[in-house]
Amino acid sequence: MEIILQILLLIIGFIFLIKGADWLVDGASSVASNFKISKLLIGLTIVAFGTGAPELAVSFSSLINGNTDILVGNVIGSNIINVLLLIGVAAVIHPIKVKKDTVSKELPLLLLISTALIVLILDVTLSDAIINTFSRADAIICLLFFGIFLYYLISLARKNKKEAKKVDKPKYKLGKSFLLVILGLAGVVGGSELVVNSASFIASSIGISERIISLTVIALGTSLPELVTTVSAAKKGESDLLIGNIVGSNIFNICIVLALPVIFAGSITPNNFQTIDLVMLVFSSILVCLLARRGHRITRFDGILMLTIFAGYYGFLIYGAFA
Repeated sequence: MEIILQILLLIIGFIFLIKGADWLVDGASSVASNFKISKLLIGLTIVAFGTGAPELAVSFSSLINGNTDILVGNVIGSNIINVLLLIGVAAVIHPIKVKKDTVSKELPLLLLISTALIVLILDVTLSDAIINTFSRADAIICLLFFGIFLYYLISLARKNKKEAKKVDKPKYKLGKSFLLVILGLAGVVGGSELVVNSASFIASSIGISERIISLTVIALGTSLPELVTTVSAAKKGESDLLIGNIVGSNIFNICIVLALPVIFAGSITPNNFQTIDLVMLVFSSILVCLLARRGHRITRFDGILMLTIFAGYYGFLIYGAFA
């Protein structure tokens, strides 16, 4: 009886996710038009930070329970999924146009922050330490990077005011736009919580190990808000909102979702990750930079390439878990 209830909750969760994503994309797009700012900026801020809420909740929960590997793995895994899976799926649905500033500023900043994270974590490899430690000082460095990102966002907002005439006419009035954003965020965050909890219960009930659950249900589950929002944006042709959501979410994951809990904890010692995970984190950022730079467009072929790499990486993870 309990498993039937969990299946119903799983279905309800997906309904909330899908409908919430539609409201979020429409509302965010309309907010941008009302304030005469770019949809990219809204994607980098409201949408990205909002859809990053599940990762932040998982991080604090992991810290409280003393499971620091999930805390670090959640960030690394989510960022890889966001780039390879989400952008890959979106590009297959509809080729993604990438603006010049995104190619020259936002994507390189994401690559820089991703690389910095690896340097800060790999103490054993890079400084002959006994264990890998992500300290409060490391977390402060990440927060400083986030400060640079916020400064860039402020500069972007000022630039948008000068180009206000280029912004589309708003679809909804400001009040309704904000209401759709709030309802949309509630839908994707609440829906993802239902999906993750229900799927975890169902998986454990039929004998799937906790390790496999963490590799699949938790990693993919916390990225569901970004996934459904990305698919919805791709269908509507909202390339700026889509790219802004991914870039903003990944920067938010490293600089806030990982760093903020460590500020309170003092330090963590993540040791159960593999080199391939760290390589894939940086590689995925390099790949999207290169693809976007070539013609300022991520094509359907590029999307298939990204999905193929993601499938190979995830297949390796699952094979290793069962081996």
